[in-house]
This record gives sequence, C-alpha cells and structure tokens, in this order.
Amino acid sequence: MEAFDTYQTPLSSRYASKEMAHLFSPANRFFTWRKLWLNLAVAEKELGLPISDEAVEQMKANLHLNPEQFEIAAVEEKKRRHDVMAHVHTFGQVAPAAAGIIHLGATSCYVTDNADLIFIREALTLLLAKLAIVIDRFATFAEQYRDLPTLGFTHFQPAQLTTVGKRATLWIQELLWDLRNIKRARDDLGFRGVKGTTGTQASFLTLFDGDHDKVEELDRRVTELSGFGYAYPVSSQTYSRKIDVDVLAPLASFGATAHKLATDLRLLANLKEVEEPFESTQIGSSAMAYKRNPMRSERICSLARHLMTIQQNALGTASVQWFERTLDDSANRRITLPEAFLTADIVLTTLQNVSEGLVVYPKVIARRISQELPFMATENIIMAIVKNGGDRQEAHEKIRVLSHEAGHQVKHLGLENDLIERVRTDPYFDPIQGQLDALLEPKSFIGRAPQQVDKFLAEWVHPALADNEFQAALGKAGKAELNKRPLPARSSTTSGTASPALHCPHSAIPLAASSSSSSSHGSPLSTPTGTPVPHAHPQPALPAVESSAVHGLDDAHPRAPDAVNARLPVAGGVSGSSTPGGGRTNFIGTLQSKSAWDALIHGSWV
Repeated sequence: MEAFDTYQTPLSSRYASKEMAHLFSPANRFFTWRKLWLNLAVAEKELGLPISDEAVEQMKANLHLNPEQFEIAAVEEKKRRHDVMAHVHTFGQVAPAAAGIIHLGATSCYVTDNADLIFIREALTLLLAKLAIVIDRFATFAEQYRDLPTLGFTHFQPAQLTTVGKRATLWIQELLWDLRNIKRARDDLGFRGVKGTTGTQASFLTLFDGDHDKVEELDRRVTELSGFGYAYPVSSQTYSRKIDVDVLAPLASFGATAHKLATDLRLLANLKEVEEPFESTQIGSSAMAYKRNPMRSERICSLARHLMTIQQNALGTASVQWFERTLDDSANRRITLPEAFLTADIVLTTLQNVSEGLVVYPKVIARRISQELPFMATENIIMAIVKNGGDRQEAHEKIRVLSHEAGHQVKHLGLENDLIERVRTDPYFDPIQGQLDALLEPKSFIGRAPQQVDKFLAEWVHPALADNEFQAALGKAGKAELNKRPLPARSSTTSGTASPALHCPHSAIPLAASSSSSSSHGSPLSTPTGTPVPHAHPQPALPAVESSAVHGLDDAHPRAPDAVNARLPVAGGVSGSSTPGGGRTNFIGTLQSKSAWDALIHGSWV
C-alpha cells in the first residue's frame, strides 16, 4: 500500500501528462545538475584549467542516477547538511577522476538556478505545442459552424443573433494572444550563467589568475553549451525573481481565457445548445441518473482559478529578495513553479479533449431563436411598413401593444411567443404580409458573422499556426484522452543487483560532447503520436494523457550555513533542493523499495 498511504498532489498523480510531470521530477533535476557540472568542466578545460580528459569522460558516462546513488546522496546530505554538496560528492564517487574538479568555482545557484531556467523553457515549449493544438481544434469548430445562427447574450439576457462559429472566434482570439505571450516569455528567457556567490564572478577571476577575458568567455561558453543564446548580463546570487513573474504572468492570463471559455460551455450545456463530450458509461450524478454534467469544463474552471492565483506568489517573492538574495523564496518556488506548469498542462489537455468532441444541437438553437426572434424582428417590420408608405410612429405603437400582449402570454401564462401570429392577423400589417417570412429569416440577423469568421481564420489563425514549431506539434498530435494513467507497479522483492540508471532522453540541456565542440540547443517536442481524428484541415490531435506521479520532498534536517554553496531556492516540491532548515533525506525514505523506485521512474505512481 506504499503508493496509497501518503498524500500526493493530484496535479501529478491524477491529471498531468507524463512529459510535464517528469520534467519537474527529482530524477530529471539531478540529471540536469550533472549535465551542468559537465558543461562547466568542459568550458574550464577549454580555457586552460588542469582538468583531464579522463575526468570529462567519467562525468559523461555517469550522468544518469540509479536508486543506489539517490541513497548515497541521502547519506551525504545527512552528514553535510547541504543537498548540492551531497550530490557533488555522490557524483564524484562514480566519476573519481573528476571528484576534485566538480563544481569548481561555482556556487549552488549555478546548478539550481540554471536548472530551473532549463525546466521553465522546456515547460513553456510543451505548453506552446498543446496550445497550438487547442487553437487548431477550435478553429475547425468555428469554420464548421461559421454560419449557424444562434442567440447572442449580453448580461446573459437575449440579444441580437450571432453564429456558433463567430462565438468560437472570440475564444480563439484570446487563445492566440496567450500563444503570443507565452512564446514571447519563452523566447526572451535567458540563462543565469556562471556568476559566483553574489554575482561578481570573483571565484572564477581567482581561478583564471585575474584574466577577465577568460571569465567572460567561461560565462559565454557554458551558456552556449547549455543551449541558451544569452545569459543575463548581471545577477546576484540568483537570477532575478522578476523572471518568474514574467513567466507566470502569461500563464495566469491563459487561466483567465480558459475559465471564460469553459464557463461559456457550461452555460451552453445548461441551455442544451452545445455539450462537451459525454462518454457512454459516464455517470453525471450518483443520485440523478439522467444528469449530463459538464464536468470537463468544470474541471477547467476549477484548475484555471488556481492557475490565475499563482502569479501572486511570484510577485510576493520578487518583492522581498533583499540585496543579493534571501532564502525565503525557496519553499515557495518549489511549489509555485511546478504547480503553475502542471496546472496549465492539465487545463490544455482538458481543453483539447473538449474541443475535439463538442456536440452542437441545431434544432434546440433554432427553437430558442424562434422564441426570441419575433421581438428582434419588430424593427425590421416597422421599417417595412414605412417603406410601404406607413407612419413610423403609428407602426411603432402597434408593435408595442402587440409585443406586450405576447409577452404576457409568455411570462404569465407560460405559453409560446405568438407575436408573429398577432402581426399576421392584424389588418394594419396586410401591406407587408408577403414579406414576413423573409423578415423572420434568422440568417438576415447575423450580419457579417460568417465573413468575419472566414477573415479571422485566414488572416490571423492560420498564419499564427503556420510557424514550423506549431506545425510540428500539429503533425505529432493525437486525440486527447483524460485520466488514462496506469495503476501502481508492485514488486514483492528487491533485487540484490545494482539498479539501472534512470535515463532522461528529452532533457532540454545539451550534452557537452567534447572539450573542442559546441552544442546547440534544440527543443524537440516529445509528444507521442496518437490516433488521428477527423478534421476539416486533416491533422492529428494531442496524445492520450497518462499521468505520472512524482513524490514530493520532505524538509527534515537543519543545515549549517555555507557561504560558497548557499542554497538556491528551486522550483517545486519535486526537486531535490531544500527549504530553510530543510533537507531531502525523507524523500529517499520513500524510495527504499524497488516498487517505489519503479513507480517514480516509469510513471506508475498514482
């Protein structure tokens, strides 16, 4: 029962995709730390520091951690009261030729902050791919229903007609703005680089005997090896926490978009005009068997509200970073950053699932139009009378009286709106009887809605999605499914042999291939191909959602201050980092059994 007897966040255990949950996992975090240490060693060797080829090769060969190395790191941290130094020593045990040069000249923030920036960039890339797919799906929906008249609402009261497709373009336009803003946040993201304990690079200046050019080249080269185009020109011990604000702002804004969209769908479900997908075996209520609740849209609203609030944490954290840094950001960021991305990921997957299965009921829509259209048509009737030589004021009074009579029938007697029948039987309107059917045609009330849909899709949506990155996402996407997560793995015995290392093939940071070669960053989308769905512009959809749970860390051990390796606050409760007065030993306690480790690695922890 080890997978069921402790609390786990539903963000990772119930909802999030494997890709996003793995990105913020401890295994990926410590793997990334080792790659950063390798890149630092390669760059320092290139610039003349006495680092052997054997040291570099041993580091390359041991980037992946296995369960035993996590346990060794736990023992080291208990002894040293410092998680980064615990992993320095653990890495040194499997790469002994490099033990004396790992982390040379660096502070903890070199690995923790730079790793956070790598995770943020990769997470934004995953979100952009999913958002492009959602926009594509709603664009197809808008095109399909471009000219289907529907009753418009202002103040949630009947208003002039629009079309089902035109209403969808209002959602899409806001999603396009979110796509632009999230892409801008990702593309603007820099690297902390190699800056030292307070951002002065003093330790590296000492290492290179006062050679400022070599220190600058080291910063540039490590940034390049790590796949970034530039490093922030100045920093304190950490990168500025304003960066977190800038990253979370477009996610919060997207949360508002998703909430409005899902609320509209919930209201339409109540009107029985449009419904989200409803599976044949789905139960709407344990008591009311007839219920068809819009639970997907409700989930979107629930999670979107959470997403909208997370930026407040980032604002608070950025505002209280005294001078070169304080540690009160650590625990907050370890929760805030992963939760923001996991939440946005879940909202997008659910939105895609909804967009691929929306059901429209034209006859219900037509019936509601017929109930309200007679009142809306009164102005056209008055104008038709005037064109036939009638008096506008007299016609207005006639319509006013008949409208109130019809309204009484509807509101007080519960009868149908019979205004048009009253007009047809009133001799005053005999001159225009032959025009009434044309005056009551719903499509004559939708204005330029169909043309607006066409123009919007052609001039805004399709060009935005033509970006190669988004085309790649659309080409790899499969149909989005919800709650397709495996049950926890079970193992009754623990093997006496060494466990295999965990490999992280989709990590965003490039490997420093050699001391003489440079790596360029690529952010390939890791979305597996799923089953395609019929589409007006044939393109497959997003993959099935398979959640993988990641156990959080428990801070149990006070640490001694360390001026050189001061702990950087890191993102999310799935990291191997520590809060003030915290360590990660209790996390290792959850991995003592092979089944628990398998659950962490293979995404079977629920």
